Amino acid sequence: MSKIAFIAPDKYLFLQGKKIVHDLNLDDQVDFYLARLDRAVRLAKELENKDIDVIVCRGGTAHLIIKSGIKIPVVEIAITGQDLAQVFYEAKQLTGLSRPKVAMLAFKNMIDNIEVLSKIFDINLTIYPLEETDDIAAKVAEVAKTDTDIAVGGIKTTLLSKQAGLKILPVRSGDFAVRAAFIEAQRIALARKIEKEQALKFKALIDYSIEGIISIDQNKTITVFNPTAEQLLKRPANEVLGQKLDSVLTVIDVYPSLVNGQQILGQNIMLDQIWLSFNIAPIKSKQTIIGAMITFQDVTRIQEIEAKIRNDVLARKLTTKYRFTDILGTSPQLSEVKRISQEISAVDATVLISGESGTGKELFAQSIHTQSHRRNGPFVAVNCAALPPNLLESELFGYVEGAFTGATKKGKQGLFEMAHRGSIFLDEISEMDKYGQSRLLRVLQEKQVMRLGDDKYIPVDVRIIAATNKNLLQLVKQGEFRQDLFYRLKVLTINLPPLRKRSGDIQVLTEHFLTHFNRQYSKHLSLTANAYNKLASYDWPGNVRELMYFIERLVVICNENIITDNVIGKYWDESMDETVLPATIPTFAPSDSITEQSEETRIRTALAQNAANISKAATQLGMDRSTLYRKLKCYKIEVSKRY
Repeated sequence: MSKIAFIAPDKYLFLQGKKIVHDLNLDDQVDFYLARLDRAVRLAKELENKDIDVIVCRGGTAHLIIKSGIKIPVVEIAITGQDLAQVFYEAKQLTGLSRPKVAMLAFKNMIDNIEVLSKIFDINLTIYPLEETDDIAAKVAEVAKTDTDIAVGGIKTTLLSKQAGLKILPVRSGDFAVRAAFIEAQRIALARKIEKEQALKFKALIDYSIEGIISIDQNKTITVFNPTAEQLLKRPANEVLGQKLDSVLTVIDVYPSLVNGQQILGQNIMLDQIWLSFNIAPIKSKQTIIGAMITFQDVTRIQEIEAKIRNDVLARKLTTKYRFTDILGTSPQLSEVKRISQEISAVDATVLISGESGTGKELFAQSIHTQSHRRNGPFVAVNCAALPPNLLESELFGYVEGAFTGATKKGKQGLFEMAHRGSIFLDEISEMDKYGQSRLLRVLQEKQVMRLGDDKYIPVDVRIIAATNKNLLQLVKQGEFRQDLFYRLKVLTINLPPLRKRSGDIQVLTEHFLTHFNRQYSKHLSLTANAYNKLASYDWPGNVRELMYFIERLVVICNENIITDNVIGKYWDESMDETVLPATIPTFAPSDSITEQSEETRIRTALAQNAANISKAATQLGMDRSTLYRKLKCYKIEVSKRY
């Protein structure tokens, strides 16, 4: 609540003020004091250290308090024309003279328009102006030597005049002037309260800012020096405030801001082995430069915050969809693999997942990440076979500006940086070329990456989960895969069983996919026991993916609601246009006439026969993977791994 201090020079005004404060319902907002002149000045200075928003006083006391330079606003109870008219009227009554000689001993704030009023009331007025308290006694002595009829002034003036044998008349303030002063004080106190609240908010912003903040005036004198500035520059604020900026910082030039109003951004300077980034901006008032604001940060902290933001943002985008409960199956083989994988999730070592195409390697990789302590970090998946060797390096490790033709401005962070504090899943690791393998080996050993075209390393904290559908040991023997990388990857291994070796899981998965696609396509198909036996008798070289695609095809094109083994055989044996249906229809043997088909059909057929495995399909077609990718784009053939 706002606080008002009322300093009355005499008991009369003291009691008068109390009554008016009560009438205005301000009792809980006003503190009352009885003091005058020099004693009142000392009291006012003491109030500076208390929660006082405004001081109300009168006459010479108000004059001296204001003159003392006190920082609290002072509302003066005015000596109105009505008050002076009352004095002149009483002077005539007291002396019995029609034109009495009146000596007015007063400070400047008490005598406005007094001469005009004295002429109106036909008063022979002499003014004795006062500047200091000590002037009063001398002026009274001077008046005593004249033929003055009556002396008029404040409380001390009247006391000394009485001692000198003069007739006296004190100047009183009417209720109207006192009331007006308290109403004005209330307005100022409210404004001060709002101002204080704003100042406290501003101070909180300054004090709790992660940036060091220094404010200087036009003379380069320091007026603000926040705690972060104290910490970074190792100087206490109480020693710095009021000092020249050059005594604290000699390495920055504020002249362009103070003189030309220029902003200086991102000036990096090393101080005491710490790199600091400075920004300097002018402070203006009505287009006039009155000072400058200097903000600065520890560059290392900026990098840490940037990394945290980057990781938080990436963690929200690069999230997992699957966990162990999403991996369907009740077979002992699958249950044991899930148990081992859950044990592996609890540790932080590199994982190598082996298994045929379509067995769910990425599902296991995501589930391991989801159950690990890195679950809140990003999960970055990359198919090593889907990227040409020259592109794979820049994608994995990133690049700096100008690293190669076509590089984006400001460079690009690599997938390893994106996976910081999380996991990176390297699918089809066997397809990585030898140079990429050597770069990956260094990341595993050193826990740091170097962007393409850069000359410095960036530390990364990443768990690597690799997957392959090939025998890496055989590739090592053939010289196609680095032996040292193989053993660095083969720390914790998971071998996923193919669907044909998971007893009972074909029926579990079929029931799940049938329910899902019935709902998706608004169908009501069901399978007989013989139909399930028919599906279980097939080897499913494409594993879970192939089974899922076949059930989807069955739901889409089948006219029968009850699916028997004969119906399944019918759709297996049916010859269909490959350009109409997806290239994921289960196929049991390579076509003998594949070379006689159109190129698009041959590509679709090869993808179907190899369960959408790009590498195998490219080998069967006799072309490079990069060539196959171009043709996929040309024919608008979409290939996606689904489980």
